[in-house]
Amino acid sequence: MTTFLASANTALQLITSLDAGLLSIVLRSLFVSASACAIACSIGLLLGAWLGVARFAGRVGVLTLLNTLLAVPSVVVGLVVYLLLSRSGPLGFLGWLFSFKAMVLAQTVLVLPVVTALTRQVVEDAQNLHGDQLQSLGALPLMRSLLLAWDERYALLTVVLASFGRAISEVGAVMIVGGNIDGFTRVMTTAIALETSKGDLPLALGLGLILLAAVLLLNLLIGGISRWREWHETLASTAVPLRASTHVSERLV
Repeated sequence: MTTFLASANTALQLITSLDAGLLSIVLRSLFVSASACAIACSIGLLLGAWLGVARFAGRVGVLTLLNTLLAVPSVVVGLVVYLLLSRSGPLGFLGWLFSFKAMVLAQTVLVLPVVTALTRQVVEDAQNLHGDQLQSLGALPLMRSLLLAWDERYALLTVVLASFGRAISEVGAVMIVGGNIDGFTRVMTTAIALETSKGDLPLALGLGLILLAAVLLLNLLIGGISRWREWHETLASTAVPLRASTHVSERLV
């Protein structure tokens, strides 16, 4: 207990004093995860929205493969990306192995199925509710997917936040392709694993507290967006009858 309290006290001092080593690891981790999330969301949101509306031969197989990718361990993703970027791999000419770009690529590959699958489910639910109406107005599948995605933009915003949380808490893939090089590819999760094995508990605990705070903030944002969306939908549903009754009263007058 004494060791834990001493480590926690030192960890808080590192955080409050904005220790340069700790701060560089945190900023690098945020930058890697944000970059991967931006790339994955720019692809996954469009692809998922299209899959939620499109109907084609082999769609069940595509969705099965997509759902399977959700369960692939991060270390397997790291291994695949490592083989692709290794000197003898098909992408070895890029020279990205053990670099910032390799970590972004690994996290992008890891997060992309999550964004695509969640977006597909959100848009497909909206398609079941409003798709026939849009189709009767002449909207093609691509247009319907974009319109439904925009209509569900608040739900998709929670998908973006969830994907960032998945990326920033990942350790296996970035450890393999990044190498956990001090000052270059060391991020919060890999630093926690390394410092714990070395016995440097204060730094590991400090990074762990920051990581927990980041995940907590994401959950609060997701909860706030969900409650705001429910309030907005309730307000909109009550405003429609009010406008209708006002219109009827004006006609009677």
